[in-house]
Amino acid sequence: MNPHPNKTLENRFILSMLLTAGILIAEVIGGFWTGSLALLSDAAHVFMDVFALGLSFLALRLSALPADDRHTYGFHRLEVIAALINGITLGAIAIEIVSESWHRWFNPQPIKSMEMMAIAVIGLAVNLVVAFVLGGHRHDAVKEDGGEEHREAEDLNIRSAYLHVVGDAISSVGVILAAGLIWMTGWTWLDPLMSVLIGILILFSSWRVLRTSLHILVEGVPEGLSIVKIGQAMQSITNVQNVHDLHVWGLCSGHVALSAHVVTADQPLVERDGMMAELKRRLSDFGIEHTTIQFEITACGQGANLAPSPSAQ
Repeated sequence: MNPHPNKTLENRFILSMLLTAGILIAEVIGGFWTGSLALLSDAAHVFMDVFALGLSFLALRLSALPADDRHTYGFHRLEVIAALINGITLGAIAIEIVSESWHRWFNPQPIKSMEMMAIAVIGLAVNLVVAFVLGGHRHDAVKEDGGEEHREAEDLNIRSAYLHVVGDAISSVGVILAAGLIWMTGWTWLDPLMSVLIGILILFSSWRVLRTSLHILVEGVPEGLSIVKIGQAMQSITNVQNVHDLHVWGLCSGHVALSAHVVTADQPLVERDGMMAELKRRLSDFGIEHTTIQFEITACGQGANLAPSPSAQ
């Protein structure tokens, strides 16, 4: 299974980290200067952005390492682990923001609303640039034999970093709105309220990333694929009598693997070679690039039969 290095994407990550680090410095200084919890909450989120981008960059480099005799699938799962860690950190920072907002609600502090707004506008502008830099990239899962590209798959690692940045951009919008309303009304309670909303937004982003990364780590069937439809597509090939013990899982968000037992008519080996080629061609339509298929004359009784024979339909 081939690694997928991408120098252009690595450069995008480096640029994104530098820009995001600049936002972090500005918002930390600005948060203490203006007394805004919402701005400091956004700064905490930005800090996690820097952490997430750095972790994702490291996973990107490590996942490009070739397979060896102890890691025969390579290091693709590292990008899923990075996404899982990013999801956990998102959830932790959201809980901390909500907790601090609760205390600030009962102990309001004076806020320099215009300065708060100016810093948030700068943060929003830079976040939009970073989101554009990261959001333009998707990588394709390709055939293992080097054939045509067949299915576009989003890298979960990149997606988790992208969600960090998009969430922070939305948070900046909230800070700007809160600053404007505080300036017009003097309602300082809007600052902790907006912080709670930012925390809830971050929590939802955390859940999406955690759910997807955990699904891959427990080797669930990749989203968008139906194991029944895959079995039926394999079953429909001439001389395939039965498909059973069928398993489909993701090594990472861009690499899908399959193993199956296929019962065929008794036939010469050369004809089975043609059948194998047709099976791989049909599986490639589902984005499945790595296959392990065992031919049998009679069913071994192992695993479930997910594709009933035509005579049984």
